[in-house]
Amino acid sequence: MSDFHFDVSMQDFETRVLRASLKTPVLVDFWAEWCAPCKVLKPILERLAEEYQGRFLLAKVNADENPELSDYFGVRGIPTVVMLVEGQPRDGFTGARSEAEARAFLDRLVPPPPIDARTEAAKRAEAGDWQGAYALLQPFLAEHPQDEAALLDAVAALVELGRAEEAGRLLNREFTQEAERAQAFQARLALMQTAADSAPLMEALARNPDDHAARLKLAKALAGQGRYADALEAALEVVRRDRHFDDAAGQRLMRELFNVIGATECYDDLVRQYRRALSALLN
Repeated sequence: MSDFHFDVSMQDFETRVLRASLKTPVLVDFWAEWCAPCKVLKPILERLAEEYQGRFLLAKVNADENPELSDYFGVRGIPTVVMLVEGQPRDGFTGARSEAEARAFLDRLVPPPPIDARTEAAKRAEAGDWQGAYALLQPFLAEHPQDEAALLDAVAALVELGRAEEAGRLLNREFTQEAERAQAFQARLALMQTAADSAPLMEALARNPDDHAARLKLAKALAGQGRYADALEAALEVVRRDRHFDDAAGQRLMRELFNVIGATECYDDLVRQYRRALSALLN
């Protein structure tokens, strides 16, 4: 038995088909045991009903056992398929159809699948539309306030938009399933909140390019400003010039930044690039 396709008769047609169609499109399939085309079409429709997961219901009517229903819908040949929407026949066809034809018929009449908010938000984020990503996540979180992954997606968007205070409020709770990612965002917010002016540090380096302490401070300042590529490059330059400086501080800062920005998928390529660069210097 399935929740999405089932046999109906005259006795339960009103409840399972007419009333049900007020909320969900119901496809009525008139068939018979002796009908060879019916045996081709019915399993196709059943597979599609399962695939569409409740976007329509498939009600199967044995035409021989329910002649009243066949007469009511004017069935003259089988298989005959009728789509009911809001209690009324909307469209239909007679005869077998291929799966592609049946799918095309359904797609004209069945509502599209619901938007997966996280997936759509991720697409917006990948395109750099952080405002759009956050707008998609807000109604989802209103319905699923305990969804830790979606909460952290929203934090990522707020961080990218420079709205650190709002991001901090979302992070002000216990994360049990996404603890490491939440910690990475906490660290990223800390960088943002302690960001220093990079101009004096750049001036100091112009005077003395081997001032490794100033270069590390510059890397942290750039990271606090969200300039992660520049921050990683500055830390990598310390490793190039003196990999052992301050107990390998350049390497440690790079790895810290990998963890901090690695919680946001759009920085995956950047992290991979600088992991490779660091590895090449050290090996």
